[in-house]
Amino acid sequence: MHGFDVDGTRYGIRNPDWDLLDDLDEHRYRLGDVLPSAGSKMRWDYDFGDGWEHDVVVEAIDSPQDGARYPVCLDGKRACPPEDCGGAPGYEELVRVLADLDDPEHEHMLSWAPDGFDASTFDVIAANRRLAAR
Repeated sequence: MHGFDVDGTRYGIRNPDWDLLDDLDEHRYRLGDVLPSAGSKMRWDYDFGDGWEHDVVVEAIDSPQDGARYPVCLDGKRACPPEDCGGAPGYEELVRVLADLDDPEHEHMLSWAPDGFDASTFDVIAANRRLAAR
């Protein structure tokens, strides 16, 4: 579950199991309509149980390039947090414990984290593969 807030107007997927019935249906709006210019911003709430909150700011709007696939990721920092890791505090705890070989929880967290997980890396090619698959 997720939701978007643009200047107090909420967009999301209408779901009677969640208290989101006042949200506008996100499928009826285009990003360029709700964030029309550089400097436009919104808050993206992702995974209500873990409480991820992202501030999204439009830095620039360029013309599409012939033959390019969109969306495209240009850059990033750190690895994507694993699902259900406990939000930002849980992710920071995971990173801290994995970095400390002497932590009593190290082996447990290592077995729980995805294979090859390294919080310090960001793979822009893998990110764009995931975007293209959607």
